[in-house]
Amino acid sequence: METTTISPIPPPVAAHPLAAVRRYFGRWGLIAALAALPIYYGISDLTRGYQAGYVAGHVVMHHDLSKLGFNFAVGLSNGAIWALIAIGYTLVYGIIELINFAHGDVFMIGSFTAVGIWSVLGLSLTTSALGVIGGLAVSLVIAMLTTGSLNVLIERVAYKPLRNAPKLAPLITAIGFSFILQNVGLLWRGGSQQSVTDLIGAQKAVFTIGGVPILRGYILAWAVMVPLVLALSWFISRTRPGKAMRATAQDPEAARLMGINVNTTVSLTFLLGGALAGAAGLIYAVYETQVWYFQGFQAGLFAFTAAVMGGIGNVRGAVLGGLIIGVIQSLSDERIGPQWTEAIVFAYLIAIMVLRPTGLLGEETREAG
Repeated sequence: METTTISPIPPPVAAHPLAAVRRYFGRWGLIAALAALPIYYGISDLTRGYQAGYVAGHVVMHHDLSKLGFNFAVGLSNGAIWALIAIGYTLVYGIIELINFAHGDVFMIGSFTAVGIWSVLGLSLTTSALGVIGGLAVSLVIAMLTTGSLNVLIERVAYKPLRNAPKLAPLITAIGFSFILQNVGLLWRGGSQQSVTDLIGAQKAVFTIGGVPILRGYILAWAVMVPLVLALSWFISRTRPGKAMRATAQDPEAARLMGINVNTTVSLTFLLGGALAGAAGLIYAVYETQVWYFQGFQAGLFAFTAAVMGGIGNVRGAVLGGLIIGVIQSLSDERIGPQWTEAIVFAYLIAIMVLRPTGLLGEETREAG
């Protein structure tokens, strides 16, 4: 009679104390780091106060949280823009595990397209409110279609032939396309920042909450970002193409065996990411009332940081990361100095990679094959 040999179970390996400490700080240390700046400045505003103007030549000091609330309002509106761009990064990475460094410049093309459509439609300060709303809606659709199509073209021309190449090849190609798009923008509108018409009066307050003015620009950013994110979430979770995207992200080969057209799914992913970048470009142009061929560089860095912070490959994480980065940027610009903003944002990125490499909402992803 044949016998079956059962291998003895090896004794459990004791966890290294440093590994346990790293896991603990990875979970809670990152939250503490993110909360440090708001808590510090909130306590400072309440105790030491902040300058709120002059009366009869004397400095007026306030001891409340209105200034901090204003920083959050600015940060969340900026974060809405970074979130839309970050979703493009996270969608592409989730499907083919590629960091599309040209994505920030696709956002720049979206801004240029939106401003060009305004000129074609004749939108100006004398245009009626209904005309401005209709013109912005048309500009939004055209900008999204343009940048989405551009992103698909980049994928077909540059990334698809390198699908099975070493990872460095598509990465270098993405950087090359970034420079190409920057030069397209340079030829399109020149090398200096250009002011655009403030169509909605972006800095005009609509109402006030707790002493914090809510400006028209803030409302526009959220009015565009929230429906697009909800629509994208519904599309990914409820529709057949969305389910194909999730299947391809999990295992491309298994998805292909199940009859899913992987190439079409990848192109759809680039289309959606590019369209959201175009929407962000329109918001940026309306909100900032200026465009520049180099604006995609900083936007791309901030959005990439947001995607990593939230968890690369996770749409909700990209939105969360974008909002957090926006608040950090606002606090740094106002309290510390804009010259330090990029250093502070990337210091947070380094802390995230050390404490929690998968990000706030991220999970381990498959290795690209």
